[in-house]
Amino acid sequence: MTTAAATGSVSSRTLAHPEPGEIRLEGVLHALADPMRMRVVRDLAREEGADGLSCSYFDLPVTKSTCTHHFRVLRESGVIRQIYRGTTKLNVLRRADLDVLFPGLLDSVLSAAARQADRLGAES
Repeated sequence: MTTAAATGSVSSRTLAHPEPGEIRLEGVLHALADPMRMRVVRDLAREEGADGLSCSYFDLPVTKSTCTHHFRVLRESGVIRQIYRGTTKLNVLRRADLDVLFPGLLDSVLSAAARQADRLGAES
C-alpha cells in the first residue's frame, strides 16, 4: 500500500491506499454493495474533475463513526483516494485505476444505481 508520505505529500498525516495491483474485484464489489457507500461513489462520480470532496460534503443519515467506517472501506478497497489538504480530508474516485483493472465496471454500476434510484423514486 502507498501512503501520502511515500507519494511525496507535504502533509504529516498519511493514509494507506492499495496499489492498483492490490485492488481486488471482490473488495470493490463489497464496497459498492452498501447503499451509503454507493451514494458516496455516485456523488464523487457526479463531481469528477473537482479537486475532491470533503467528508463533510456528504450528508449521510448515519453517525459520524459509521461515516468514517464507510470511507475507510471505500479507501481500503481501492474505490476512492483520500488526501489531506490542511485539516480537510478530500475524497476522489479512483476511476482511472478501476477502469484499467475492471473496464466498464464502474460505469455499469453507476448506470444501474441511477436506474434503480429512478425506479424507486429515491436517492439510493
